[in-house]
Amino acid sequence: MIGTGYVGLVSGVCFSDFGHDVVCVDKDPKKIEMLERGEVPIYEPGLGALMAKNVEAGRLSFTLDLASAIEGAEAVFIAVGTPTRRGDGHADLSYVMAAAEEIAMMAKDYVVVVTKSTVPVGTNRQVKQTIKKANPELDFDVASNPEFLREGAAIDDFMKPDRVVVGVQSDKAAEVMNEIYRPLEMRDFPVVVTDLESAEMIKYAANAFLATKITFINEIAMLCEKVGADIKQVSNGMGMDARIGSKFLQAGPGYGGSCFPKDTKALARIGQEHAVPMQITETVIGVNEEIKRRMITKLEDLCEGSFNGKIIAMLGVTFKPDTDDMRDAPALTIVPALVGGGAKVRVCDPQGQHEGEALLPGVNWVEDPYKAAQNADLLVVLTEWNEFRALDLKKLANKMALPRMADLRNVYSVKDAKRAGFEAYDSIGRAGFIKD
Repeated sequence: MIGTGYVGLVSGVCFSDFGHDVVCVDKDPKKIEMLERGEVPIYEPGLGALMAKNVEAGRLSFTLDLASAIEGAEAVFIAVGTPTRRGDGHADLSYVMAAAEEIAMMAKDYVVVVTKSTVPVGTNRQVKQTIKKANPELDFDVASNPEFLREGAAIDDFMKPDRVVVGVQSDKAAEVMNEIYRPLEMRDFPVVVTDLESAEMIKYAANAFLATKITFINEIAMLCEKVGADIKQVSNGMGMDARIGSKFLQAGPGYGGSCFPKDTKALARIGQEHAVPMQITETVIGVNEEIKRRMITKLEDLCEGSFNGKIIAMLGVTFKPDTDDMRDAPALTIVPALVGGGAKVRVCDPQGQHEGEALLPGVNWVEDPYKAAQNADLLVVLTEWNEFRALDLKKLANKMALPRMADLRNVYSVKDAKRAGFEAYDSIGRAGFIKD
């Protein structure tokens, strides 16, 4: 497994738990040293214990030496980053192609080179050409095996997937991939075998559709606020339709994270390159950014039109709970606007400080939500961590200079806020209040 980032590490650990012998490779000595000490460089519930179990069983190891890792391997997975390239929105494939070249130079026997990274349609054929050019004599196949892991629930997603997608060009590669995923097939989890291009497209299409669903309900929430409807009731009524489903219909401050922002931009770029504009996806990208900006206006209204001199308590800054990931989180749009407007911002997040300190300069980090609320003029619920779902609202209100709340995840209700003594409360797609 080349790459010990989120996808590579989770996949490697889970494959080893299937009973396979797995070697995880990375170029970062600090990461490998951490992993060899039994420390997990990312936050993912349950990952540390599962990793320790399989290291102890002798099925999982970590190394900087790709040559030794490849020796005797039947499959080599590429799980390196494909960040959005500056300037054109395309996925940066330089790390993928560099890994392919290294595999070509070090592999000696037949091997299946599997792309686990999210890559544009046509990339696996480029990987094949890169390997052939670097080592024309090597006997190999390529396969596409996109990941569908949700941060915070990745182990469950890997072990109990809705489906596994495998794109191949030969029966031999299909046999190797089927053997790798046999533990899932034996438990009746579907393994969908396709051609390379279809496997690559499935990943982008799935993520773009989910991003569209989130953005749609957020846009409906904005309309609910104007017409007096309740987005929770609307979402519930919509979700009961089996054709629609209830998942990804929770209104909020916009999507973020490692996948949706990057993959929607990449899909839009692919469409442009093939003269088939992805108009829905392009609109989703724009609307999502507008939703994040509208949150700033919502907070500004609760601060009587100005952030200057206000103390604002921010509960949660990661893009979702149960992760330390800050990539494209709504907080990266909202918090700088508060600080830039002259507010003193206190942030409380169970896992966000490690990444957030560099990304959110000018804020104070506190470990306790009640400490964050001390003498504050506004309390903002931005990430729905379990720790923030059952707070003593009366205690919070009593600690604040101005008991006002912006509940951007609809965790509480107008009734909860009024009963606790808040003077103002606003949320997403529901009626709020400001006392005279």
